[in-house]
Amino acid sequence: MAKKLKEAMLYQKQQDRRVFCQLCPHYCVIDEGKRGICQVRENQDGLLYSLVYGRTVTQNIDGVEKKPLFHFYPGSKTYSLATAGCNFHCQYCTNWQVSQMSVEEFAECGVEATPEKIVSTAIEAGCQSIAYTYVEPTIFFEYIHEIASLAHSYGLFNLFKTNGFMTAEMLKICHPYLNAANVDLKAFRDKTYRQMGGSLQPVLDSLKLMKSLGIWLEITTVIIPGINDEPEELADIAEFIAQELGIDVPWHITRFFPAYKMENVQPTPLEILYEARDIGLGKGLQYVYFGNFLGRGNQDTVCPTCKQLLIQRRGFELIENLMQSNQCPFCETLIPGVGLCHQVS
Repeated sequence: MAKKLKEAMLYQKQQDRRVFCQLCPHYCVIDEGKRGICQVRENQDGLLYSLVYGRTVTQNIDGVEKKPLFHFYPGSKTYSLATAGCNFHCQYCTNWQVSQMSVEEFAECGVEATPEKIVSTAIEAGCQSIAYTYVEPTIFFEYIHEIASLAHSYGLFNLFKTNGFMTAEMLKICHPYLNAANVDLKAFRDKTYRQMGGSLQPVLDSLKLMKSLGIWLEITTVIIPGINDEPEELADIAEFIAQELGIDVPWHITRFFPAYKMENVQPTPLEILYEARDIGLGKGLQYVYFGNFLGRGNQDTVCPTCKQLLIQRRGFELIENLMQSNQCPFCETLIPGVGLCHQVS
């Protein structure tokens, strides 16, 4: 059991000491003494508690490109942290040791960290932001709420790396201090999402709401052979991004490598990645990037009008940033993003 409990936000008390959790679209009705699907929110005596508040399982300093966020303060450092738990159970999770960790295991290996300590450490490390990542941030919302509010008051940005399976109520509470998010759009078939323990429509709703709230948005799709690699489905993803979110929203198409319960699946063939990129560009997307594949130029930001190189990267490492404002220095085309002219000191 976690050493410190925090009464949860976004829930309602029900009859017979049940509680109705409104944090994510599972909308769990939890009996007394039981936990929700995420396994980190527990009904104790008719009150819902977070079991992961105040402790982290990992804290790291990352480049913001690792989230990946390519159009948000390029080259800046972000202080990344996570607790345990997730509201999905993906078969290919690369962080399964943490996301599927039990609360009891987390209580043994987690490190206590107050919001004040996290914010001060991030500032001392020269980070411009704090990223809630590695596992689904929605499930440790109470902890995030306090950290992010404090970080915002000190001028730090707050970032989500998320599966997007969250309620509108949570997003509306978050949005005053949530500056950017990379959302995994894992597929475009509800059947696939059901196999991962979720559903598609709430993710699409979250994406549209984030966009309308002014949160900087980038999308990642891990292309998995036999799961979501059919051209028709990739076209549906690209069309949704272009039509519902905007052609300026970056799409990171990422190569799958065997992991967790999908060790027997081969890595994504490179030709599928190239085909996906062509599909995205064909649907009008202006910024399509590759992940987990370091072919030359695949992570670079190029002006969609004059095709000049603007930001050069090698993987998640920024090599050169030619941006001096929010416009292409060669043809003055507006380049969407936040802090694109940020220069690494």
